[in-house]
Amino acid sequence: MIFTVEEINRDAVLLPGVSLGYRLYNGCGSENLIRAAVEAVNGEDSDGCSGQIQALLGHSSSGVSEDINLMLSPLLIPQVSHLSTCACLSDKRIYPTFFRTVPSDRFQITGLVHLMKYFDWRWVGIIYTAGLYSDAGTADFVKEGQKEGICVEYRLSYSNTSDKQLKAIVKALRESSSKVVLLFMAFFSTKSFLSEVEAYNITGKQWVGSEAWITQGDLASVDRKAILQGALGFALPQASIPGLGDFLLSLKPSDEPQSSIIKEFWEKFFDCSFSPSNTSTMCTGEEDLRTVSNDYTDVAYFRPEMNVYKSVYSLAYALNALLQCQNGSNPTTGKACVNKSEVQPKLVLEHIKHVNFTTKNGAKVFFDENGDSFAQYDLVNWQMKEDGSVEIVNIGQYDTSFPEGEKFKLKKETKIVWGGKSNEAPRSVCREPCPPGTRKAINKNKPVCCFDCFECPEGTISNQTNAPDCFICPPEFWPNEKRDQCLPKPTEYLSYEEIMGALLTGFVLMGVFLSLLISILFLTHKDTPIVRANNCELSFLLLFSLTLCFLCSLTFIGRPSEWSCMLRHTAFGITFVLCISCVLGKTIVVLMAFRASLPGSNVMKWFGPTQQRLSILSFTLIQVVICILWLTINPPFPKMNMKYYKEKIILECALGSAIGFWAVLGYIGILALLCFILAFLARKLPDSFNEAKLITFSMLIFCAVWITFIPAYVSSPGKFTVAVEIFAILASSFGLLICIFVPKCYIIIFRPEQNSKKHLMGKIPPRTL
Repeated sequence: MIFTVEEINRDAVLLPGVSLGYRLYNGCGSENLIRAAVEAVNGEDSDGCSGQIQALLGHSSSGVSEDINLMLSPLLIPQVSHLSTCACLSDKRIYPTFFRTVPSDRFQITGLVHLMKYFDWRWVGIIYTAGLYSDAGTADFVKEGQKEGICVEYRLSYSNTSDKQLKAIVKALRESSSKVVLLFMAFFSTKSFLSEVEAYNITGKQWVGSEAWITQGDLASVDRKAILQGALGFALPQASIPGLGDFLLSLKPSDEPQSSIIKEFWEKFFDCSFSPSNTSTMCTGEEDLRTVSNDYTDVAYFRPEMNVYKSVYSLAYALNALLQCQNGSNPTTGKACVNKSEVQPKLVLEHIKHVNFTTKNGAKVFFDENGDSFAQYDLVNWQMKEDGSVEIVNIGQYDTSFPEGEKFKLKKETKIVWGGKSNEAPRSVCREPCPPGTRKAINKNKPVCCFDCFECPEGTISNQTNAPDCFICPPEFWPNEKRDQCLPKPTEYLSYEEIMGALLTGFVLMGVFLSLLISILFLTHKDTPIVRANNCELSFLLLFSLTLCFLCSLTFIGRPSEWSCMLRHTAFGITFVLCISCVLGKTIVVLMAFRASLPGSNVMKWFGPTQQRLSILSFTLIQVVICILWLTINPPFPKMNMKYYKEKIILECALGSAIGFWAVLGYIGILALLCFILAFLARKLPDSFNEAKLITFSMLIFCAVWITFIPAYVSSPGKFTVAVEIFAILASSFGLLICIFVPKCYIIIFRPEQNSKKHLMGKIPPRTL
């Protein structure tokens, strides 16, 4: 402060013709506070100096500054503090004359919250001391931290006179789950706390400090190095003040011969004594401070000293603005000019509100409506060197003048040392974030950071950390096993590649092969009695229709498409009607043929080859008409069935019109039932002249298969529905093929002697219908 006053007084431009004077008071103790306030009010000090003070610089303590301002503010005496950081002092209703060049703790608290949030430290402990600075600072931190999801596990007060409080703090440090501890207290309280807690061997904690102590390297005694290694905190920014270093290092005891303080630290620095002593050499007072190395002689950069520098200059610029005079009035206020003898504190107060200047070293100074200056901090990290000394390294910056999102920055190239002997940033959370696939649920009985995580219910996912809710996948999608993303549902249909599809295809090909083989066998033996006796033309037409029945099964295998869905049901319906029509024709022929063999009967002229062809064509055309109507009105179509299975899609053919489907099946059933009845009536006819028994048995199999098909079809899931339908087609086709044709093939191949007209005629018993 003395250096700055002298620098201003040497400046012929800032305050021409005006010199600044000062009075210094020891700020320790309430008696000195009362004395300073009384002397300021009376305008006379104990040494008899007259003249009212125009402003007051100080104090460093927020509590002391509060008391001073409460006494002086009624007199409108401006007060500028260089180190009182309590945010409470920004309340202009209570402290109307208070200003400060140090940032308010409101900004430091915001910076600390940014720091915690940046490293994801959501679960912290706080240790503080009773007093305005710590009480208000920790309360604001808790309040601002809650807004950003930062929870406080414990908040404990420390007093160097209470063993109970110390034991509670030590217990919390040992048993707590939080790895980060905010030590928010003044320098002397921090020194006392560390000296007591170092005996308890507290390790594994990441200490975060307030600006009051975080740059005080002398706190790192031998026993505290393990505690403070890696400590982080915001500090007032480093600054260079030209000339101040030389001013401090040129100090001599002779400059202040009455000062006992200067003599004491002189004796300490140079290990000498101004009074005769047997233990040390005599001090001459001419020793050079440049020859020793300590905190005092480290004058390359300054932190709180810069705020003192700005405080003095802010008053000088306020006086400069007050004493300006142009054309008989003040250019700032428009009021009458004021000469230096008329200067009063209230006028200085009025002008200090509007100061806005830049110091010689480039520092910007102005006050907002709360009397606060803008905030700028260095983020510092305690790093212990191999020689045992501590280096406080600047690793980042917090500057409120930057845009939102850019205020907090870390230096990328700077290495950070972490507390607790950790090689990486420690984790300090009450509960690890809920991973994707789960949802976050707040537990009302615990802090907001101690939430619960629940797995997403079936069919839902969450694809982000700490998701508040799980959401349902779209109908075509289903969650993966982790339930963190929706994947397309696998589709299911009967394909040729799978075992069941391949087996069914094999049976289809076997049926086609047998049909063709029997056709060839019948063709090569078409002139033999057994082939001719069983209506050769209808037999070949039946074999052809059975071949089509086998082949139509292939339309049910493979991925459903619009054409395959229409083809499979219509082809099945028409080919089976053609097949049953042929069987029905053979049955009628058997009955008519036996009837025609009776004396006086000419019934065969009513059901000759032409009538047989027309009847088969008529029966088949009826089914064709039914299919055409079905395809015209509401045809089958491919459909994705997502109701039967939640986790997969069944590709199937929807019937379109259920009436059309059951009409096709019903018509086939009517023909099969009619055929079965006629064959049953003809079952006792001579074996050699008819195949009624074989047709009866084949129709019995046919009807049994399709009667059991209906409930199986309705209840079978997915591709098994198609498999059941194919099985019904194949079973009924093989039943007809085997029952009607295999016995004849057996005679043709293995009993050729029975394939003669004589043999067949010889077995006719004398019976009547």
